[in-house]
Amino acid sequence: MPFHDPDCLFCKIAAGEVPADIVYSDDHVVAFRDIQPVADAHILIIPRKHIASLSHLEEGDLDIAGHILSAAGKTAEKAGIAASGYRLVFNTGPDALQSVFHIHGHLIGGQKMGWPPFPGTRVQHG
Repeated sequence: MPFHDPDCLFCKIAAGEVPADIVYSDDHVVAFRDIQPVADAHILIIPRKHIASLSHLEEGDLDIAGHILSAAGKTAEKAGIAASGYRLVFNTGPDALQSVFHIHGHLIGGQKMGWPPFPGTRVQHG
């Protein structure tokens, strides 16, 4: 799997070829505001390495997954939502509405959220 896919929008953002509203970045990940936010705070966290989805993570990518999760807390702090709470969502595949096939977590917060995050029968969740 290539480190950078020249046809991938998120690879271009990670490389600085396409502008984005960057909230956090380090050597492993880039976090930027979603251009179609679903909440007051909606930030995408992507690895710099091109990985199509969670289903494409390989054994050697476990550190990348850890960097994404670690960046969530740092990004939430920078966005001012760490104390009030946030949700980290990964959509994997067409049925989950993944539209850009470069693994990314949706960091969502800044407002009270409900559960479940999909249509249907409501269930109590703890």
